[in-house]
Amino acid sequence: MQTAHAIDDEQLLDSYSRSIIQAVDITAPAVVKIDGRRGGGSGFLFTPDGLVVTNSHVVERARRVEVTLLDGRAGRADVVGDDPESDLAVLRMDSPSGTSFPWTHFGDSSALRPGRLVVAIGNPFGFQHSVTSGVVSAVGRSLRARSGRLLEDIVQTDAALNPGNSGGPLVTSNGEVVGVNTAMIHAAQGLSFAIASNTVQFVLTALLRDGRVRRSFIGVTGQTVAVPRRLVLGHQLSASTGVLVTAVEQGSAADAAGVRVDDLIVALDHIAIRGVDDLHRVLTSDRIGAVTPLTVLRSGTPLELSITPAERG
Repeated sequence: MQTAHAIDDEQLLDSYSRSIIQAVDITAPAVVKIDGRRGGGSGFLFTPDGLVVTNSHVVERARRVEVTLLDGRAGRADVVGDDPESDLAVLRMDSPSGTSFPWTHFGDSSALRPGRLVVAIGNPFGFQHSVTSGVVSAVGRSLRARSGRLLEDIVQTDAALNPGNSGGPLVTSNGEVVGVNTAMIHAAQGLSFAIASNTVQFVLTALLRDGRVRRSFIGVTGQTVAVPRRLVLGHQLSASTGVLVTAVEQGSAADAAGVRVDDLIVALDHIAIRGVDDLHRVLTSDRIGAVTPLTVLRSGTPLELSITPAERG
């Protein structure tokens, strides 16, 4: 005879299982297996007319890939937009006129809280449509993309991911996509990461509109260094680090503005620049062609230059 405690545990487990099954039933039909030139990965349809989102590194150097759905339908897909800086890409599946595909809905990743149940669906090691579950471990993490750029607003989970899961959806129990699975730490257990759905939607909009994400560019190579304490105090700087310019691209915005090697960038548009990642973060599309104040320390003396960022090619 089962005790009341055992019955409660069983009901709880049944509820947990039902939540996962519901998420899978809603989402799995829209998850695809992707076979490209450099291996396989995952993705998912987000429109009924065949648009697929995946990781940029899954389709690296490919213009067309093979795509397979849960129901067995398979075909080719074209890469219509790719952004290595955010590790996201958009594909369009070939389809006969009038064909409709199963598709997913995005949820609001800003509403995620640690402890929320999440489910990952993908194709680890080619095992098609594998399901793992876990919880949101943390939100607002940062992760380095393969391009070297810092990815922000990353969701950390303990849902198991393996090679081949990249590009697949991270979903809630009601089947809403809250992230695109992108990485795991091989030497650790229970550390997996997904690009937050709000970031994904922003990037997808840009890729579909322009084929790329527009970002501004000033044409310097630099490294994050500490600013001497006497200079921080003497010039009342708001940060104790900045970007030391190690090279200036000829003909670039920085070159035209008079930036020199060994200048120390401490602010752009009066926003403190604490390092290379800060500089990347503020060089957004709205700064393209806009005259902007750039504050540098040159031989320890503050100097404000006028710079007009260009569009990154």
